[in-house]
Amino acid sequence: MTGGSGFVGRALVQELLDDGRQVRVLARHPDHPALQGLAVEVVQGDLRQPESLKTALQGCSHLFHVAADYRLWVPHPPEMYVTNVEGTRHILQAAGDCGVDRVVYTSTVGTLGNPGDGTPGTEATPVTLADMVGHYKKSKFLAEQLAVEFARQGLPLMIVNPSTPVGPWDYRPTPTGQMIVDFLNGQMPAYLDSGLNLVHVRDVARGHILAEQHGRVGEKYILGHQNLSLSEIFQILAELSQRPAPRWRLPYYPILGLAYINECWANWVSHRPPRIPIAAVKMAKKFMYFDNRKAVAELGLPQTPIREALQDAISWFQGHGYVN
Repeated sequence: MTGGSGFVGRALVQELLDDGRQVRVLARHPDHPALQGLAVEVVQGDLRQPESLKTALQGCSHLFHVAADYRLWVPHPPEMYVTNVEGTRHILQAAGDCGVDRVVYTSTVGTLGNPGDGTPGTEATPVTLADMVGHYKKSKFLAEQLAVEFARQGLPLMIVNPSTPVGPWDYRPTPTGQMIVDFLNGQMPAYLDSGLNLVHVRDVARGHILAEQHGRVGEKYILGHQNLSLSEIFQILAELSQRPAPRWRLPYYPILGLAYINECWANWVSHRPPRIPIAAVKMAKKFMYFDNRKAVAELGLPQTPIREALQDAISWFQGHGYVN
C-alpha cells in the first residue's frame, strides 16, 4: 500500500489487519506516528523514485495506491504534479512489471462531473480538465486518466472515488477535518454556504477492499454516503458537541476577493498556508453532491450513519489534543 500514513490509508491499513491480511506499507518516513503500533511491514520508498517501487512490490499480490499530495494551496505546483501524476505512472508501471493480481487506485469525487446545483454527480457525469478547480483536482484528474489507460492496456485495476471522509485518525488534518477542529475551537463564526457528501472513513476503507474483491476492471466507484449542506453539517456538530453553530452566512464574491489577497500574502510574504485558499472558496460555490448507488449495489458499500462518523471525528480530535 502507498499512503498508509494518511487519513484514508491509515483506516485501510486497520481494515486489512482486521481481516487478517499481511500488509506492506511504502513510506518516505517509516517512523510516522500514524503507523506506530501496527503490525505492518514498512519499506522506505518514494513515488518520485521509480527504482524504489519494484523492490517494494516484490512478493505483493495486490496494490492499493492511496498516496497523494493533498493540499488546497501549493507554493510550487509542479511538485504536486510530480507526486500525483508521475508518481502514479511509476507505481502502476511497477505493478504491471511485477505481475500484481489486483490494483485499486484511490482517486476522488473531485475528478468527477458535478452539476453544482444540488443534483448529485455520478461516475458517468461528463467532465473535462477545464472543470477542475485548483492544482490538486487537476493533478488527480490527470492521474485518474493514467489509471484508466493502464486498465485499458491490461492492468487489473479498479478506481475508487471517495467523497468527503470523516472520522478518527485525521492526523494532519485534512481540510474537512480542520473545519471540524475550527468549529470545536470556536474559530468559525461564519461560513460560505455549500454542500458536501460525507462518509465515514472506515466505510471508505472497507470500500477499497470491496472494490478489490468485487470491482470490475476499469470501473469507477463513488465511495460516499449522505449529501448535506454546510449549515446542516454544522447543526449536527452543534448537537453532538454542545457548541454553537455559526450564525452568519457569508457572501461569495467578497470572500473570494479576500482569498486572493490572503493567497498573495502567503505566496510573497509569509510563505505559510493561507487561511482562506482560493481553491477552497471556488469549490464552495458548488454543492458537491454525489450518487453512491453504484458502489452500494455492486460492492455492498457500508453506510455508517453520518452522526456516528462526525461523533467519531469529534472524539478523536478531542482525545488527541486538537481541541482547546
